[in-house]
Amino acid sequence: MKYIVNTQKTIEQANKDLEEAIIRNKFGVLHTHDLKATMKSKGVDFSDECRILEVCNPQKAKAVLSEDMSLNMVLPCRISVWEEKGQVKIGALKPTALLSSLSNSEELKSIAEEVEQTLLTIIEESK
Repeated sequence: MKYIVNTQKTIEQANKDLEEAIIRNKFGVLHTHDLKATMKSKGVDFSDECRILEVCNPQKAKAVLSEDMSLNMVLPCRISVWEEKGQVKIGALKPTALLSSLSNSEELKSIAEEVEQTLLTIIEESK
């Protein structure tokens, strides 16, 4: 269900390259969550770096929601960049695995496969 790769890049460089790959692959970044900064603003000491990018392709999102509006709960897709034990990682949940547990629709399966392939391409281009 998880797709995770290691990179030799810094968090900042991996995040920058990830944003560029997202745009190149016709997705957009809706928001970037800086987990460490958010935790600090809530008074929680959190030492690990983690950026969570909410990404979307509006045409794919419309197709999913047209088939099953309740799937708004799993949109947008997320790609994360984080540091774990000194290693920078980039990863996402696979849409096919996620949607297979929520729907039997062949149309949604096809859309999930397309989106997943693009997300994996984005991650590979970023590492």
